[in-house]
Amino acid sequence: MHVSSVLVTAVAAFAGFTAAQVGPLGENGRPTNYTAYNFTQLIDHFPHSARYKPNDNGTFTQRYFFDPTYYKPGGPVFLYIGGETSGESRFSNLQTGIVQILMSATNGLGVILENRYYGESWPFENSTTDNLRYLTNEQTIADNAYFAQHATFPNVPGGDNLTAPGTPWILYGGSLAGAETAFSVVQYGDILWGGIAASGVVHAVHGYPEWYNPIQENGPQDCITRINKIIDKIDHLILTNNTEAIQKVKEIFGLGALSSLGDFAMTIAFPIGGPMNYPTYTWQELNWYPAYDNPDFFDFCNNITDLNAPANITAVDTQLSNYTNGSAWTGLGAYANYVKEVILPTCPSADLIGTTTAGCFSTQNETFYADPTNSAARSYLYSTCTELGAYQLPQPYGTPSLLSRAIDLDYTQQWCTWAFPPGPLSPQAVPSPDGPDLTWYNKYGGFDISAPRLALIDGGSDVWRDVCYHGHNASRPRHGENQMLITGAGHHWDSYGILNVSAEPDFIRAAHEWEIRRVETWLKEWDETKGSRRTKRDEL
Repeated sequence: MHVSSVLVTAVAAFAGFTAAQVGPLGENGRPTNYTAYNFTQLIDHFPHSARYKPNDNGTFTQRYFFDPTYYKPGGPVFLYIGGETSGESRFSNLQTGIVQILMSATNGLGVILENRYYGESWPFENSTTDNLRYLTNEQTIADNAYFAQHATFPNVPGGDNLTAPGTPWILYGGSLAGAETAFSVVQYGDILWGGIAASGVVHAVHGYPEWYNPIQENGPQDCITRINKIIDKIDHLILTNNTEAIQKVKEIFGLGALSSLGDFAMTIAFPIGGPMNYPTYTWQELNWYPAYDNPDFFDFCNNITDLNAPANITAVDTQLSNYTNGSAWTGLGAYANYVKEVILPTCPSADLIGTTTAGCFSTQNETFYADPTNSAARSYLYSTCTELGAYQLPQPYGTPSLLSRAIDLDYTQQWCTWAFPPGPLSPQAVPSPDGPDLTWYNKYGGFDISAPRLALIDGGSDVWRDVCYHGHNASRPRHGENQMLITGAGHHWDSYGILNVSAEPDFIRAAHEWEIRRVETWLKEWDETKGSRRTKRDEL
């Protein structure tokens, strides 16, 4: 039986380690699971900062996972930044994705560090506004540096002495974790040897209508045009305060119970990507590799443009023509039918559509948002409200829009106000009613972020591109060996792999080969200079 050299290497390396680190091997020769280890992390890395008063000198348990199957003494450590999800959700990056690719190429050790306030890495038992004051980018990136200086890896040869800066630590992260990777390398470049920021959202803005631009430009244009025209007609009714017609539109979509026009606008945008959340897969979830691809967006468009739609569906297109000077709402029946058939069933009962019950569509419930139970959604909302911003918005009247103009900054801001009321300890932790303080986020460089061994890679068709390094609003051209734009790619598509770089599509293979070259160049530089990097920073 023929076995590839990659699999032979993986199996041989695995034989030297106990199952304490990694689970059993799958058919592809890679681990199917990883053991969670606990790291004692500081709650507050800045004990004299007024931003975190009253300051807390305590610690919390932060989880990490590692894969030593390719490691050989002298190899680098690759730290995958967990971002806004659990550590387990990132396992594929060690198994077949970008970290596996880099480990294999360099005899490295792969590690996933779960972000504070996600997964099971909670500093406090609940997420009151006071307790969330330590959920900031500067605390998160300080976690990365502190972890690199103190982490141990049981049963790995020399695993008690692989700390930075004595060992080359190279970070990787995608999306928010990509930004955290970039910020970490900028702020702690004397500890962390390098990093790759994939689709790193490095530039914070308050409102972000550009989220929909790649869909406008690259989606099937007959579908896109129909949606734009339907949205324009809906917004005309809203602008003219035609309450009778507006109610009929809501009922056509099965959403007559929604009292908020913003909630209605968000719900019908779910197949495209509603502001902040959506229950099904969208343009953002498209992927180059079928195992990770989710084509719901194209199923949605195929429904809207179906030339053979049944008569009971197409008849809906003229039901509201009398409100638009006889103009048909082409595609309305198919659009509404898709929402009723695919989106509405995520709510457990039609009687609950107008409520904040899980899976349903109202957001108008202050008590619901103020629930301090620890959750990833609450953590991400807090970061959005305080530092990140990028509230998804429609285009202005006169410009085609996939999202109704019923959505505005205030619609998202109300969630911030409801979710994070003042507590007794830290009034400075309460989000401003005027929106996030973007200076905390953009202080690392924004569009102009740079560091000697920081690579920035983005997707040309990513909905987040315009807050990434290659955003269209960047002030200077993007040149240099440490940057790459993958034409036609989506959100951190380079993070996915198939255990055979040579068999990947050309544009993904080129990205992975470039990343390998960047890392190998940095490691060569390490070999030439490592004698000068043997001290630790006192403050961490």
